[in-house]
Amino acid sequence: MNLDVLCVGETMAVVTPARAQPLSEAEECLLGYGGAESNVAAHLAEFGYRSGWASRLGQDPFGDRIMEGLTARGVDVSLVARDSTAPTGVYFKDPDLGHGARTLYYRAGSAASAMAPEDSGAWPLEQTGWIHTSGINAALSASCSALTERLLSHARTKGYKVSFDVNYRPALWNVDVAGRRLLELAGMATVVLVGLDEAAALWGCATAVEVSNLLPGPRHVIIKDSATEAVEFVREQNGEERAFRVPAHRVDVVEPVGAGDAFAAGYLAGLLRGDQPADRLALGHSFAAWTLGTRADFRPGHGTRPRSYATR
Repeated sequence: MNLDVLCVGETMAVVTPARAQPLSEAEECLLGYGGAESNVAAHLAEFGYRSGWASRLGQDPFGDRIMEGLTARGVDVSLVARDSTAPTGVYFKDPDLGHGARTLYYRAGSAASAMAPEDSGAWPLEQTGWIHTSGINAALSASCSALTERLLSHARTKGYKVSFDVNYRPALWNVDVAGRRLLELAGMATVVLVGLDEAAALWGCATAVEVSNLLPGPRHVIIKDSATEAVEFVREQNGEERAFRVPAHRVDVVEPVGAGDAFAAGYLAGLLRGDQPADRLALGHSFAAWTLGTRADFRPGHGTRPRSYATR
């Protein structure tokens, strides 16, 4: 198996009201699925890359739905393990009209939380050019955190590179514990993506420069400042550091869930094809803006859609 990118992390079933109304008032709901890493894999597959997703799912209808859906989107799911003793996680979207939606997670004891370092022994890491994972995976359990560390620490000896999206989720762990662990993991990656708001909460950083200074190891550090801009700090082999800034698109936001994953996928798509920093940041913004226009975690169609749909 030869993959351009292997994404590792939990994906859950998603239940959303069929109409834009609070969950407590909904008589009909839609069943979908979403997960930070599998969202990235789906975006990359649509863009033409050979992407795979590795995880664990329950041996249940939710897991079946996820497997079938990602396969239909062109994602290789052959590395996903099915667990007959633990369920697939589920989360509900509760629309708050005018303010997006809050999410209600039911993932404790999920099959994905049982992922462990030994799982990666069956994955073709040497034949994979790039691994993508996130801080969500590290927060699920001690074994998931250990798996995330192994993927990052073994990158150099196995010959692959790793992108790490910090993806801090306050509901999953204490901010002090998360701050220390996420900084440690991010420092081992080739590429780090983090929101400035996340960096402020975790590490007390007020500017993109402060974030970059806190992470001297990664070659590419990307800081996303919400709807304002994204900044990439690139460290050359001679020690020189350069910064590139690209403003975000102005769009009418339907819901922000999934936009960060779309940005990560767009950025990686540009990086993998050799785009210059400003161009790959712009591609990330383009993917994110396209996703902001839907209530779904993943919005198909951006791969061939002109970039003129959003105004700068």
